[in-house]
Amino acid sequence: MANTTPEHRRPVTLFTGQWADIPLRELAPRAVEMGFDGLELACWGDHFEVDKAIEDDGYVKAKRDLLESHGLGCWSISNHLVGQAVCDPIDARHKAILPARVWGNGPAGVNERAADEMKATAEAAKRFGVDVVNGFTGSPIWHKLYAFPPTSQDEIDQGFSDFANRWNPILDAFDAAGVRFALEVHPTEIAFDIYTAERALQALDHREAFGFNFDPSHLIWQGVRPERFINRFIDRIYHVHIKDAATTLDGDSGILASHLAFGDPRRGWDFRSPGRGDVDFESIIRALNRANYRGPLSIEWEDSAMDRFHGAAEACAYTRSIDFPSSDVVFDAAFDSTKDPT
Repeated sequence: MANTTPEHRRPVTLFTGQWADIPLRELAPRAVEMGFDGLELACWGDHFEVDKAIEDDGYVKAKRDLLESHGLGCWSISNHLVGQAVCDPIDARHKAILPARVWGNGPAGVNERAADEMKATAEAAKRFGVDVVNGFTGSPIWHKLYAFPPTSQDEIDQGFSDFANRWNPILDAFDAAGVRFALEVHPTEIAFDIYTAERALQALDHREAFGFNFDPSHLIWQGVRPERFINRFIDRIYHVHIKDAATTLDGDSGILASHLAFGDPRRGWDFRSPGRGDVDFESIIRALNRANYRGPLSIEWEDSAMDRFHGAAEACAYTRSIDFPSSDVVFDAAFDSTKDPT
């Protein structure tokens, strides 16, 4: 049965990045069973392939037809993995996350090929009929975060300049396609909190092609209040992830997670299924209403201790339960006897 979305309600979608092991033809009907209105398609697995979208005129229609046959919408695509390689110092780890055509004979040339792929992603999004691409930027300075060996502010400034030099030509392609890029503010990116997000915008001269995919899970464990991020960048929230995390500091664990894998109970923090962590989602919904954000609430589901199908279905229902439209009247207006009730 097709899902319908009342005009006042934001659609609830599933980001398919953590589900790329399942072919889209199989995942789509499962998404309907779990209650979703649509999918945020990842540009890996077979969910959305940028090269095929560019080369084959029938590819994007077939993808859209598949989704629509199950009553599912799509409001954005995401290319986090390739975006990561635009600004990162490239090493062997990147080979595992990049298409072979981007890795090539890497690491030499990977940054440039990744930039070209992100430009192509903008055109692919346009052909598919979406106007937002979510993703990562990578960072030339993340490894200098702790500032030891001693790191000067000039080096940090140069890192933001390098980011702008690499991303401005990509954003030119986004402007030409009429598509916006939404950075998921996240550790290892050029922007990972409020202050670095401000610096990223400044480096790009606040061009409108660049905004944010708001994800509270990457802020909460840092001690940043997620709703304050929305309030600070109220006109730059281009997409929203619903994702939760919990700090589990116990006197032995540290906030940097001790080089322990996700899911290890000794970590100082970890991801949780939405509603089961520390994120105050009511404050977020109220902030999104103030921002007049009408786009999807897209669940990026991660919880190492829970079955993903159970968790995603629960998260979908939870997200519907916390969302609400803003009011267009003052609550006590009914007490004003001077106003005509008609």
